[in-house]
This record gives sequence, structure tokens and C-alpha cells, in this order.
Amino acid sequence: MTALVPRVLFLCVHNAGRSQMAAALLARRARDRVIVHSAGSDPAEVLNPAVVAAMAEWAIDISQERPKKLSDEMACTVDVVVTMGCGDACPVYPATRYVDWDLPDPAGRPIEEVRRIRDEIADRVDTLVAELLRPGR
Repeated sequence: MTALVPRVLFLCVHNAGRSQMAAALLARRARDRVIVHSAGSDPAEVLNPAVVAAMAEWAIDISQERPKKLSDEMACTVDVVVTMGCGDACPVYPATRYVDWDLPDPAGRPIEEVRRIRDEIADRVDTLVAELLRPGR
């Protein structure tokens, strides 16, 4: 990583669930010490309502967020791309570090399952924050 402030992109296909939760959690935990983006290779029209509800339970309001389309510029200006269930649907950019988080898609799942996915993402975000912000990185 070369930036003084690390840049992270959370990437999934629809940018309506996992990547939105991860971005909001990283932004909350790292504050201004990490620049956070999320996008999708084929964005949905709106966020998954169960995802919005699960995040609201933790006082994180993502209700105004909208799924965003991945751009080459976005992907080429980050230090780490965290993919979530992209498979072959998300492009790979040379010289960019990729991490794949194999997590279930919250689409169509009841809130109880979405909470478990949120909690797993939160654990992984905590590990990522510790790595990105460790002294001497």
C-alpha cells in the first residue's frame, strides 16, 4: 500500500447488501483513517431492505445509500479490493491487492440470517482495520 491514507473498495455484483454493509462498518470503525468505497459490477436499483434494517440495529443508517457501478478509475485508485461473491462477474485490475470474502448473499434471506452475515462482515472488517492501521504498514 502506498497511500498515506489506505483506500479500500468493497465489490460485489449488485452492491445492495454485503459490500454496502462492509463499507459502512469500515467507515464507522476506521473513521477518517481509511477512505472507503463500495460498488458493483451489475448494481441493483435499491439496497436490500433487510440489510438496511440490520445496520440500523447498530445505529448505522445506510438508507440513503444507492448501489453504484464499478468504474475503472475507482478500482485503480485503491490499495485493496475486497470482493464478495463476484466470481467471474467482477473484473481484476493489475497491481491491485485483492482479498475475497466468501460470504452468503443476503438477498431474499430473513433478517436473522442477514444479522449473521452482518456480524461476520463486522469481524472481518475489524481484522482489516487492524491490518491497514498497524504501525509501520
